Amino acid sequence: MVKLSPSILLTGATGYVGGRLLTLLQSRGLAVRCLARRPENLRNRVGSGTEVVAGDILDAESLPEAFVGIETVYYLVHSMNETGSFEEQDRIAATNFANAARQANVKRIIYLGGLGDDDEKLSPHLRSRHEVGKILRQSGCQVLEFRASIVIGSGSLSFELVRALVERLPVMICPKWVSVKTQPIAIEDLLEYLVAGLDWQGKVSLVFEIGGPSQVSYGDIMREYARQRGLRRWLISVPVLTPRLSSLWLGLVTPIYARVGRKLIDSMRNPTIVKDQSAMQIFGIVPRNLSDAISRALVNEDHDLAGTRWSDSLSSSRGVIAWGGVRFGSRIVDSRSVTVAVSPLHAFAPIRRIGGKQGWYFANFLWTIRGLIDLMLGGVGLRRARRDPEQLQVGEVLDWWRVEEYEPNRRLRLSAEMKVPGRAWLEFTVEPCNGGSTIRQTAIFDPVGFRGLAYWYGIYPVHALVFRGMLSNIAIAARLESSRAIPISSPSRSLTQSEA
Repeated sequence: MVKLSPSILLTGATGYVGGRLLTLLQSRGLAVRCLARRPENLRNRVGSGTEVVAGDILDAESLPEAFVGIETVYYLVHSMNETGSFEEQDRIAATNFANAARQANVKRIIYLGGLGDDDEKLSPHLRSRHEVGKILRQSGCQVLEFRASIVIGSGSLSFELVRALVERLPVMICPKWVSVKTQPIAIEDLLEYLVAGLDWQGKVSLVFEIGGPSQVSYGDIMREYARQRGLRRWLISVPVLTPRLSSLWLGLVTPIYARVGRKLIDSMRNPTIVKDQSAMQIFGIVPRNLSDAISRALVNEDHDLAGTRWSDSLSSSRGVIAWGGVRFGSRIVDSRSVTVAVSPLHAFAPIRRIGGKQGWYFANFLWTIRGLIDLMLGGVGLRRARRDPEQLQVGEVLDWWRVEEYEPNRRLRLSAEMKVPGRAWLEFTVEPCNGGSTIRQTAIFDPVGFRGLAYWYGIYPVHALVFRGMLSNIAIAARLESSRAIPISSPSRSLTQSEA
């Protein structure tokens, strides 16, 4: 089979929208080339027909090679996560990109910008988004600029902000921006527009305003989210709370960094309403309303946890970002890894056998005690064990867990069915690494209100002890598996491990 030469260049593939767009393009059998500052963060997430090349849009000399043979490019990047003047960095990046596209005779640039009326005093963020579109048009290439308001989808920056606020705060003191009108769009509809931009037969550059049919305030979005989650929430409006104070407040109760939050909130003072309906007429796309968009996001959120999130793009930023007790939306993530000099087959073998009579590789007496507590609370405890000591299937039970995803020798994802004030998952993955394997163990907890947060942090020292010991002893069992020794049931020795 002849491998197609990519004619589509995608920037922002490590981000929320770009990552999902890449999946859609690959599903259409299209040959795509991705531009990434750190290709190693992307190569294990792309299909066999996708190229990943190193390049930085802030470094003009790194771009020409990526544009060779390219007809269409997606520009899905911004500098909100950067320190310093993000407007100046956006300007430099767009200029470098436009010059490279012109020199490579690119036919079409598809750009995702932001809604907002040019006649109003726009926030720096929205002003920069519009300026980037103008710079790209100066390249002489055809530019399709899709301007959108906030994106509703599990993992999006705006949706995670709303979700975190509503889940955590029964009473919210709301500044002025909560009453500003916006026209949100579901992530599925946004992606449909971006893909449709590939096939459009027009020859001129155009700006398309896109959004769902619902014109609502940010407060309306929070109320609708609370309604669908069955939560009673009170929003109290106050005339104060500057963008700076609001962003610091968000930094305490949501996963938004203060500097990102300030830029985001500052842009929320501007109404973001669709005034030109031509996009819907030209592309024939009928977007979902707010209620349907939120409902779909909630249905998909468990699946999306393993997909792209707004914070994914931080992995490609120039600085080193330490998460230390990571939260995504209202979720808390404890992830740690260890590298062993064995094949993925041997590294995964202990994971495949976990639970049941084998046990959990560390402090099994603590698991037994937790199982008894769960039984007393009306839960399933550990009494269900497992069907087969060697084989697993998606959907079957494993002690108080249920197998949610299973890829032999690569991934095991368990969903908890124990009694906890929230939802919990435990995931193991094995990836090849320098002739050996990296075993990653990730515990995810989605707390319900303050009771859920108190539960997690109250027993976190025990969790940390158990998770650390369990991973270390799985590594020991993998080494023994590789040397054809009998796997141990509950080793006591630990290995040094790296924690993320």
